[in-house]
Amino acid sequence: MQLLKQLREEYADTVAQTQEKLKTQQAIRKQIRQALDAEPKTVPELAQATNLSSDQVLWHITAMKKYDLIEEVGMSGEYYQYQLVEARKK
Repeated sequence: MQLLKQLREEYADTVAQTQEKLKTQQAIRKQIRQALDAEPKTVPELAQATNLSSDQVLWHITAMKKYDLIEEVGMSGEYYQYQLVEARKK
């Protein structure tokens, strides 16, 4: 028990930083989901809608795609369009 208490105290800052990072990621993904709610969008369109950089959007899109939260549904010029997987089920 004492060891567990010591570890909690020792890593309190790390845990707090990790929790804050997770909160930020969840907020960004919520913005992306809201932007995709109406219609499929490309990475540049999502970047504009969320006020994030294209590389940040692409990073989150890649993660969301890995977990089947979004999917590619076509092309718009040189860019893939993405939609929420749940939109397909409607």
